[in-house]
Amino acid sequence: MKTISLQTELAELLNQDQVHHDLPISSLIEEALMRGEGKLSVTGALSVETGAYTGRSPKDKFIVKEESVKDKINWGAVNQPIEKDVFTRLFQKVVRHLGQKDKLYASRGFAGADEGFRLPLKVINEFAWQQLFARQLFIRPTAEDAESYDNAFTIVSAPSFKADPAVDGTLSETFIIVSFEERIVLIGGTEYAGEMKKSIFSVMNYLLPEQDVLSMHCSANVGREGDVALFFGLSGTGKTTLSADPHRSLIGDDEHGWSSNGVFNIEGGCYAKCINLSAEKEPQIWNAIRFGTVLENVVIDEKTGEPDYDDVSLTENTRAAYPLEAIPNAIFPSLAGHPNTIIFLTADAFGVLPPISKLTKEQAMYHFLSGYTSKLAGTERGITSPEATFSTCFGAPFLPLPAARYAEMLGEKIDQHDVDVFLVNTGWSGGPYGVGSRMNLQHTRAMVQAALHGELRTVETTVDPIFGLHIPLHCPGVPDTVLKPRDTWSDQAAYDAKAAELAANFKENFKKFDNISDTIKAAGPK
Repeated sequence: MKTISLQTELAELLNQDQVHHDLPISSLIEEALMRGEGKLSVTGALSVETGAYTGRSPKDKFIVKEESVKDKINWGAVNQPIEKDVFTRLFQKVVRHLGQKDKLYASRGFAGADEGFRLPLKVINEFAWQQLFARQLFIRPTAEDAESYDNAFTIVSAPSFKADPAVDGTLSETFIIVSFEERIVLIGGTEYAGEMKKSIFSVMNYLLPEQDVLSMHCSANVGREGDVALFFGLSGTGKTTLSADPHRSLIGDDEHGWSSNGVFNIEGGCYAKCINLSAEKEPQIWNAIRFGTVLENVVIDEKTGEPDYDDVSLTENTRAAYPLEAIPNAIFPSLAGHPNTIIFLTADAFGVLPPISKLTKEQAMYHFLSGYTSKLAGTERGITSPEATFSTCFGAPFLPLPAARYAEMLGEKIDQHDVDVFLVNTGWSGGPYGVGSRMNLQHTRAMVQAALHGELRTVETTVDPIFGLHIPLHCPGVPDTVLKPRDTWSDQAAYDAKAAELAANFKENFKKFDNISDTIKAAGPK
């Protein structure tokens, strides 16, 4: 008996009569409302709830251990292997499950705004609202697009299918599995739509470096003179706030590639956090939440239809998914030249890192690999004082390849294009969290602007004795007194102790990296 290929089974599913292909945004919203999947807010956005899963399930993510990738993947807790036959059986069960649904929704799109490196995508969903999410987050094809989709990566999302770990080889009812040889992302047991977005980012983080393109978890914008800036930073560091500049055009807010042509957005939309959202603080996101936008787990007033962005009763991870077109100063296509400036953002709750410092190439690679910020007391159960947290390359959960691969590519590109790299601390000054004060946002903006305009290239600097960072002694629009962190503490002995504590955290974290040169290791704290 001849075995039917997975791609043939997939094609048969996509060709069934109940599959609605490439529906317009308005029709998907109508479908979602008729099926009771969500409701409209007063702004016209579609509000949905994702049930038990209001965020990603990193422990349920797998990569199929296939011959062509098994010696390249950085296997471990992030990239868990699953055998090919286990994946095949589960895929076939999911396809049969979806085939029994009265309606399915499918569409085509791309990941990657640079046509030389873009990845064709197909997405099939059982929920209309998740198809709407995919249409807004991925790059939408135009009428002129004639590219073949024969080699597309296909996302198959079946939230209502619950795995049986004892039978299906998963760790729970939920699974997110990538097969690079079959070019399939299989998702089940979770309604959280962000799994689709981040799975494709993980795919691109494997495929792009194979084409000598650095994939990056960062935002990017471009000035009127064509000067490009990248902003790396974990949650709470100000990446979205500082990259949203009315005097610069947005390339993208989260995922980018850096090729020999320059920088390009991987996505066609934004997936913005909504917690404590206000029109005053983040007007671009506020104004983007309108008809066509998906609001995830935002509480809506039953009588008025008003979203309550301060209500965290469902989750603190409330989200809005909208197309780049909703941002007035976004550029299309979303690509630009090579970066002039890279900003690493950290919210240091220890209060010991400088508000801005210039990095050598080796320091840039060290801090890129470290991906440091702080967790604050009260943000998670059991945290009673600030804790250092590190996420490799500012995107550890999405990196299939060894970290050194991405860091080496960054170092090469910094050299090749003479890029200025800065570490900007948006955290605390004058003492740690609870003693000192949060960095003045206007000062931070002035420092970022000075960095982008090249005003810090020739400014005299001093070297921090513990972290080795080059601290400018002057910065336009910023008092000199705030630039050197030790001088802002009333108890300088306490500063020294706290700085030594953070330096030790950096060094301990860096022990996990293999095959890192001594020059990069030496670029860390002393």
